Amino acid sequence: MIERIAVYESEWFDPHRNLAIEQHLLETVLGGCCLLYLWQNERTVVIGKNQNAWAECRTTELFNDGGKLARRLSGGGAVYHDLGNLNFTFLMREEDYDLMRQLSVIRRACRLCGIETELSGRNDVLASGRKFSGNAFYHHEGRAYHHGTLLVDVDADAMGRYLSPSKAKLESKGVESVRSRVVNLSELNPAITVDMLKAAMRQAFAEVYDLPVSAPPVPDETRVEELAAHYASDAWLFGQKLPFTLRCEQRFPWGGVELQLFVDRGVIQNAAVYTDDMDPTLAPKLRTALIGCPFSLAAMQARIETEPLPHARDIIQMLTEQEI
Repeated sequence: MIERIAVYESEWFDPHRNLAIEQHLLETVLGGCCLLYLWQNERTVVIGKNQNAWAECRTTELFNDGGKLARRLSGGGAVYHDLGNLNFTFLMREEDYDLMRQLSVIRRACRLCGIETELSGRNDVLASGRKFSGNAFYHHEGRAYHHGTLLVDVDADAMGRYLSPSKAKLESKGVESVRSRVVNLSELNPAITVDMLKAAMRQAFAEVYDLPVSAPPVPDETRVEELAAHYASDAWLFGQKLPFTLRCEQRFPWGGVELQLFVDRGVIQNAAVYTDDMDPTLAPKLRTALIGCPFSLAAMQARIETEPLPHARDIIQMLTEQEI
């Protein structure tokens, strides 16, 4: 039974730190308490725990624009965050978990902002028939959280650009997102702001649970820093065992080339090169250059440029066009 509620608002816009705070709050939440965590990320794509980053996000474009990639503990699909989005997390012991009650906080907060909502069958919240809040869930050792997005004034062009699927043919054992039509709440109420929705969430939280909002917990900074380093690591972002194959091909004046790259834990483990080029050294040299290379455009480009490879410029251009 919930006897105490508290709201923790992050002052940070870094996704790895914010996910670290979220995990630490989950690790320390007490029985009979429900925490509402409000947080924002700046130019970030967040993927689900079991997703393939390259199948979900144009990572090179995101990184070139100064954005960040993050992987969360919960399942579900890839989402784009910027400062026009408000993230929420409800954290509690499993015996106090009540999804409908938690969702009612979101719906009441929107009503306080003059927007009526409805629930969809995919645990999403809709307004005017379009999705503005996607939800995901995580349960671990008797504790649970429910978190999601609240789109207030997100850059829809950036969302579409970074989340667009790659042109490359990716065959993956990861889980692909199902992309839904979305709406910014500001389209429905031009006066709404993130700060206004934050205040509405606090008020709705107190009303739904019929309790005063208590002082938030003070996280252990050492533990948060430890977790933030984990969330920012390549091992967490790219190193999970989600093997996949990338296939791409192109024809040039000198001949055609097809690449098949087998990637596991973020590294090219094997490569097949097929070509009708007259130079017999192209295929073996390209294969040697790519095997063992981290699967990123910058790393592959560096390997190809280092190797005295025939038609290096064309091969790099073909890889660039895959929008990895």
